[in-house]
Amino acid sequence: MDFEVIESRAMETNQVASLPSDCSTREVARVLGMAVRSVQLMVDRGELEAWKTPGGHRRIARASVERWLNQRHGHAAVPSAAISANEVAVVPDEASAKASTKRALQGGGRKDPAHAQRQRVLLIEDSVHFQTLVKLLMAHDFPQIDLHVADDGIVGLAMAGELQPDVLIVDILLPGIDGATLIARLRSHPQFQRSRLIVVTSLDEEQRGPYAFALTGLPVVHKPRLVQELPALLAESLRPLG
Repeated sequence: MDFEVIESRAMETNQVASLPSDCSTREVARVLGMAVRSVQLMVDRGELEAWKTPGGHRRIARASVERWLNQRHGHAAVPSAAISANEVAVVPDEASAKASTKRALQGGGRKDPAHAQRQRVLLIEDSVHFQTLVKLLMAHDFPQIDLHVADDGIVGLAMAGELQPDVLIVDILLPGIDGATLIARLRSHPQFQRSRLIVVTSLDEEQRGPYAFALTGLPVVHKPRLVQELPALLAESLRPLG
């Protein structure tokens, strides 16, 4: 593992350890480098253990932040037999991500010739739960496809440039850069014209209104229906373009 990655993870662990046992949403957001809204969504999804004070303020258990951090770094147990056919890409550090993004937008990304025949799917999703769910679906229904994962929009854009995936699965609400802005950039850049997009979201149709500018004409999967709807959409999207 790259020394800078190890150092970055150690710094994150130390910052989390410095938190009080019961943290505010803002404190957790600062330590994890996320927007407050992203942390609130993590609480809503059950990824962080939280409760409300009599005054209505969220308090988050530091222990649950530590567990989430361990899962993010790959220490949580995921059924290896179920996902053995899919390698999840190592997420680059911030400097590498920025450099990759620059190369991507300049057209510098190239597929590895040794794997040119294997189709690639890039999942850009910050929820560990839904990352794992998509991995299991891919392993079961599409074992021949290479799956890569990014857990924020900035790294996702960099990886899209490097991998030039056949299909991108993108959440609307992401830390770093929101998914709608990311989708709009991908759709407007010639380099990604052959990459097909599938949007996944926990937002219902009414809540998606502010993001309509990016979603027009794209298949959108409501996360409660992900298991039922994503496989068919993926099968359609992975068919060769005419």
